[in-house]
Amino acid sequence: MSLHVVCGFGPAGAATARLLAEQGHEVRVVTRSGGSPEPGIEHVALDATDSARLIETARGAAAIHSCAAPPYHRWASEWPPLAASVCAAAEATGAVLVMLGNLYGYGPVDGPLTEDLPLAATGPKGRVRAAVWEQARKLHEQGRIKAVELRASDFFGPGVTDGGHLAARVMPRLLRGKPVSTLGNPDAPHSWSYLPDVARAMAEAAADERAWGRAWHIPTEPPLSTRDMVARLATHAGTAPITVRRLPPAVLGVASLFSPLIRELTEIRYQFDRPFVVDSRAYEAEFAVRATPVDEQIKATVAWWRERRPTAG
Repeated sequence: MSLHVVCGFGPAGAATARLLAEQGHEVRVVTRSGGSPEPGIEHVALDATDSARLIETARGAAAIHSCAAPPYHRWASEWPPLAASVCAAAEATGAVLVMLGNLYGYGPVDGPLTEDLPLAATGPKGRVRAAVWEQARKLHEQGRIKAVELRASDFFGPGVTDGGHLAARVMPRLLRGKPVSTLGNPDAPHSWSYLPDVARAMAEAAADERAWGRAWHIPTEPPLSTRDMVARLATHAGTAPITVRRLPPAVLGVASLFSPLIRELTEIRYQFDRPFVVDSRAYEAEFAVRATPVDEQIKATVAWWRERRPTAG
């Protein structure tokens, strides 16, 4: 089996690293703080923007999985050096660069999101995410690196805590039968990317050269509104019915004065105020990974949160 380097150990990085280890690969995880040893996973304390050290760490790797991300409010300043470093490592080592992307680069779109849409975002976070992929794509076209981007919608599932809209703000209260509050319109159709499917697509794309040189949408189940997802989760948990309340704009406005995260969400509020639907048929037509059926997603997510409930707040 091969060596895979995973930059970042948030929900997606951890899921990808653990899946690769389960598949028998040697896995080296790069984070600033390092981590505790796990079977099949070596943790390396390294700032991934240090390209010289990242290159040495990735020598001999078949793939570099770029799953790290700067703090939300520092994307504009910290994404460019991080992207430049992982591209430099891919070029120096010959490893395939597998980039975990999102959908911000498209900006607001009427209708389903497909990979052939222009990257027309006007906000700073959308522009920087588009620029990160464009840099890698151009290097790929020049023959300097091998690169692919897998684009996900909002993460959902076991292992997703603070980063997901159906995570720490919702699940602990839902399991106690309490009302939950949500951003945007709770009845707008929304696509959710199930975390194990993200990891499976990252691993599959790394190994199949047909995927390289372009961006793909990670296989995703048909959209469900936040209200529908909460209802399904609560029904499986045995706590239904759960009241779902929309956070008033005035509350968000006040919260944004004190929270950089809430303040930064203003740019992407459109994703929750209106339908936000991912079309992943292009990937599904070419490769083996399929989205996990939503009922299985719900069952696994409730079970995971119940296991950690004593510390879930």
